Amino acid sequence: MSIIFSENDRVFTLHTKNTTYQMKADKHGFLLHLYYGRRTEGCMDYLLTYADRGFSGNPYDAGKDRTYSMDVLPQELPCQGTGDYRNPAIVIKNTDGSYDSGFRYKGHNISEGKYGIPGLPAVYASGDEAQTLEIYMEDAVTKVQVTLLYGVLPELDIITRSAVIKNAGTGKIYLEKAQAACLDFVNGDYDLISFYGRHTMERNVQRMPVAHGTQSVGSRRGTSSHQYNPMLVLAGSKTTEDAGSCYALSFVYSGSFKGEAEKDQFNQTRVLLGLSDDLFSYPLEADDVFYVPEVVMSYSSSGLARLSQNLHICFRTHLCRGKYKDCVRPVLLNSWEASYFNFTGESIYQLAKHAADLGIDMLVMDDGWFGKRDDDYSGLGDWYVNEEKLGESLGSLIKRINSLGVKFGIWFEPEGVNEDSQLFREHPDWALTVPDRNPVRSRYQLVLDFSRKEVIDYLFDKMCRVLDQGNIEYVKWDMNRSLSDCYSRGTKDQGRVQYDYVLGLYDFLERLAKRYPDILIEGCSGGGGRFDAGMLYYAPQTWCSDNSDAMDRLFIQYGTSFGYPMSAVAAHVSAVPNHQTGRITPFHTRGTVAMAGSFGYELDPGKLSEEEKQQIREQIQNYKKYAPLAQNGLYYRLSDPFRDEISAWEFISEDASEALVSAVMLEIHGNMPVNYVRLKGLEAGAMYYEKESKKTYAADALMETGIPLPVQMGDYHAYQMYFTKV
Repeated sequence: MSIIFSENDRVFTLHTKNTTYQMKADKHGFLLHLYYGRRTEGCMDYLLTYADRGFSGNPYDAGKDRTYSMDVLPQELPCQGTGDYRNPAIVIKNTDGSYDSGFRYKGHNISEGKYGIPGLPAVYASGDEAQTLEIYMEDAVTKVQVTLLYGVLPELDIITRSAVIKNAGTGKIYLEKAQAACLDFVNGDYDLISFYGRHTMERNVQRMPVAHGTQSVGSRRGTSSHQYNPMLVLAGSKTTEDAGSCYALSFVYSGSFKGEAEKDQFNQTRVLLGLSDDLFSYPLEADDVFYVPEVVMSYSSSGLARLSQNLHICFRTHLCRGKYKDCVRPVLLNSWEASYFNFTGESIYQLAKHAADLGIDMLVMDDGWFGKRDDDYSGLGDWYVNEEKLGESLGSLIKRINSLGVKFGIWFEPEGVNEDSQLFREHPDWALTVPDRNPVRSRYQLVLDFSRKEVIDYLFDKMCRVLDQGNIEYVKWDMNRSLSDCYSRGTKDQGRVQYDYVLGLYDFLERLAKRYPDILIEGCSGGGGRFDAGMLYYAPQTWCSDNSDAMDRLFIQYGTSFGYPMSAVAAHVSAVPNHQTGRITPFHTRGTVAMAGSFGYELDPGKLSEEEKQQIREQIQNYKKYAPLAQNGLYYRLSDPFRDEISAWEFISEDASEALVSAVMLEIHGNMPVNYVRLKGLEAGAMYYEKESKKTYAADALMETGIPLPVQMGDYHAYQMYFTKV
């Protein structure tokens, strides 16, 4: 049993292979957090302390006991109105206009398998892989009920959290804050690791001590955003890649979010993650139910690498779905940087001919094939094939490309609309705009109201009519702006629009996946603006960034690796000078960097030399040789590109029989010192043969001192080393 309940003291213990999570329903019915850390036995309620804390209020139930205060005690469901002045997980505006809630324990249920959440993505597992704990809480005055959900996947060291909120009272209430997870620590010296960025430079790593007050990261943009990622790490101040305690919280949601870390007056630390409370005021009539999206949690006592691996394995095997979940993805050539809007059916066919010659599996036709769409000022929303531009039907083009032995994929942006479009002229009320105000444009487009079913139904029908025209095996789902005018003509309660928008997005994607189970969906939002666990449930890979520059990608992919499997990272070799930075990097280096993810090309092969074309053939052979290891192996960060002269990483099989090490020189100086790359995860005492050098090395030496990188003249050299255990 991974979930144990002790009747005598009402203590819940959640065990995974290496961790323990414990909480207690105390004598007043409050659900107190006791412990989360390395696996242990026994009851940890001795960690709770009681003292008169002055201005920390006391529940009425406590009578004259001034030592009992929710302002000090660690909790599973901190809420407004209990005398706790720290950040709450739930805030409800009651029917009478008050904000007080007092949720107390009413009962629980333990079941086999992992809970699901209607209309929302969530980790899944069978009955023999997981258990679910439901804890029932209720406010005695308002009758609002909260069911706390805990999913335990013991072999993966994963615990998930969610909540179901039901208005079991008689009047209308408003949910104004809803966080899925709360971790309360009674002591500890922690750093908060978060992932910030901007368009074309996402998921930079920021590590800061948790200080007194609140540190908050999040998105108000309606998407999880380029600016902050919905994944946090709480690490001991001395925790490294290979040692120390650390916790991960990853939000399985693709809209606005909020993460908070607070050190309080008594040096206790509270971490919350869930929905953003900006523009959020969700109405619940009597008997209405609200589902809080899930947070995936993990703990490692052996450093950040193990923590990342826990998430990688969980997302790869228990979040991603469909035909391509466990498959090596096809190598694709995308038309965007090859031709942008300037193409015809014949030029797309010529790209496919080059692809066939080079061994590329798939040709993807990007933006510009539909409506009146020769730039980004018009046509978006008109999802019918521009046969005049192509010079033929879509079905004809696909057949010609398939006859070359090349698969065909296509780009969509269903959530956007141009004002200069047939769709907008017919249905201007379908866009998110505020009455009597000029809308905010971004990329000269507006956003369609995905909170309305009729909008989704219309777009789904139009998209299916396109997909049914030929053998389309890949869809790139793009979204190229943030939400700003969050006003829907489909409701009077505007505080529900952003959440309902994301539900509409998920409904669309779920319907798409069911109707076309063999299509590979790749998520995209200006690249990495919606790179989150929620999207992985529908799309097993995401275009990591619109920045295809190999050197910038080293930093972007490094930050991404903390929370997401590299099989989910769509990474392409692009032309030089690079279209985003103007930088020139060696072809081998661009290939090495892109092989850290799901591999492809973003260029026009017709403009390459014969030598470069031969390099593509060799890169594809190498990628397909190493892809199963990269997809299913353990990932290690071997350097920190934000501090080191090199960027290095490793894929190693779980049995440590083979390892692929890649490294790129970030800097070159006169009389350069030697950089040594230390491997990780090898079998101690074993010997390993390296294919390129044809040398055999001792595993312990490779892990202790490392292997030297050659000192070469010139910028940005890359190295790949493949080791097999002798």
